[in-house]
Amino acid sequence: MTDQNPALLAAERRAFVLAALERDGAVRVAQLMDELGVAPVTLRRDLAQMEREGLLVRVHGGAVPSADGPAHAGDGGSPHPVLATRTGSIALLVPSLNYYWPGVVRGAEAEAKRIGMDVVLRGASYELQDERPVLDRLVHSDNVRGLVVAPNTDTPHAQDVVQWMAESGLPSVLVERDAVLLPDGAPVESVTTDHALGAVLAARHLAALGHRRVALIISRNSPTSRKITAGWEAACAELGLTPSDHFESVLPPRTSPDFSSVVDATLDSALANSVTAIVVHSDPEAMAFVDLALNRGISVPGDLSVIAYDDEVAELFTPALTAVSPPRASVGQAAVDLIARRLDDPGRPVHRVVLNPRLNVRGSTAPPRGA
Repeated sequence: MTDQNPALLAAERRAFVLAALERDGAVRVAQLMDELGVAPVTLRRDLAQMEREGLLVRVHGGAVPSADGPAHAGDGGSPHPVLATRTGSIALLVPSLNYYWPGVVRGAEAEAKRIGMDVVLRGASYELQDERPVLDRLVHSDNVRGLVVAPNTDTPHAQDVVQWMAESGLPSVLVERDAVLLPDGAPVESVTTDHALGAVLAARHLAALGHRRVALIISRNSPTSRKITAGWEAACAELGLTPSDHFESVLPPRTSPDFSSVVDATLDSALANSVTAIVVHSDPEAMAFVDLALNRGISVPGDLSVIAYDDEVAELFTPALTAVSPPRASVGQAAVDLIARRLDDPGRPVHRVVLNPRLNVRGSTAPPRGA
């Protein structure tokens, strides 16, 4: 196994391990390998160093807290005490309170509770052009001491919102968004999922099963969709797929009156191009494709393998859908953790945390017929 995310700093791995120890009371090497995306030798080296520093005790297959209890690793690699319990609130503004974001919210709330803070939650919408009035109301209420925001980056006011956050005087972290501050282009502190990697994991799984003609279907032109598409294109190049072997299709909103007809036409196009597997963002759209395929006598996964992207409810469907699962709760936890650390040390370097998704293989994918 090789490191899937070589950019992940040793200090960030240490912080993740110590947070897991405090939360769960023990950690397993196998689970940490999956969650951190690092090679066994890297993880064991980290654990050995942390044991020498008295942060934990290694046991067979994992580690447990030391007698003095776990501590968080600092930027320089030396331990410092667990973040002090504090008061106040963290304002959390997300573009939806439906699919995907509730998991992020729950993770943020759990981490805030752990350090003695509250979360003030607001749901905006992908259609909101300017979040500044909402944010302004938030920062003037409920003793807010930090901002965790997923702004709409596709509006004329997107850069204005980012600049406003930087000038608010409060620590701020973007979730599932990347942005810079003008005029020097300095990156903003953020926590994101490597959605491009998620698409690569899906494509590799299908290729390993023997699929050659595959399709990517995305539900909206969002920052997440664009990252998925970029990863998909990279995977097609890596796996030797040519433009004739795959296609991308963008669906209208599920509330659109022509949604069903577009799904039907997309399925027709896939079958006409001898596509044997599709990756669909997100779960509800993937379910719509499976329902339509089954209604038309198309077997899933016999005739068509399906992978959902988001894994919000994919496991509950029949057949249970193979799905790319972003670490939603960990995104929220990491964002609140960054806020708390910024409050502790306002001069610390800007951190941009990137978390790996995982692929959960279930019953909706199989080798193509005749493979």
